[in-house]
Amino acid sequence: MSDGRFEVLLFDLGGVLVEFDGITPLVALSGGALTREQARRFWLLSDAVRRFETGRCNGEEFAAGVITELRLNIAPDLFLQQFVSWDSGPMPGALELLDSLKPRFLLACLSNNNELHWRRLREETGLLEKFHHCFASQEIGHMKPDRESFEHVVRNLGVAPDRILFLDDNPECVDGARAAGLVASCARGVDGVRTALASFGVSL
Repeated sequence: MSDGRFEVLLFDLGGVLVEFDGITPLVALSGGALTREQARRFWLLSDAVRRFETGRCNGEEFAAGVITELRLNIAPDLFLQQFVSWDSGPMPGALELLDSLKPRFLLACLSNNNELHWRRLREETGLLEKFHHCFASQEIGHMKPDRESFEHVVRNLGVAPDRILFLDDNPECVDGARAAGLVASCARGVDGVRTALASFGVSL
């Protein structure tokens, strides 16, 4: 199963195929103390986030950690209620795009995720069924942009890294994938995915 240069198309989810906005509400909760760039990087660098999204703490511990790190004035249970709502499912056109690619490529996702959002994606959206393989950080114990997350994927797929095209909306994760030998590019939203695929000669 392949189409020319690539055997595997590997996708990030949030910001690429899934509507997730953890930036705007986090800036609001901080009372404007965080810039949008600081809020974006928080999801990659926060100790509380990394513990939660590698399966090393539960939701309550995660919420308490975020509140402490950012000095937020909100109760942990209310923060968790809001946090769950920040993931609103697949973007328009995402399922159809994956359906069009699935006959020609091995489709996989590599997502920094957590037990709360992953459960919703699995049970309510039908998105995860579009992939041949799903790698969620809370299940594999590694987060992007750490090299170990990409090495885990390569090892489990049994495909040479240069036969894998990875698309993510965070430049740090793109750099991490390239350091592990994958071909990688930034892509934001379904239109961004289409543009990136076309730039690598993947017909749509």
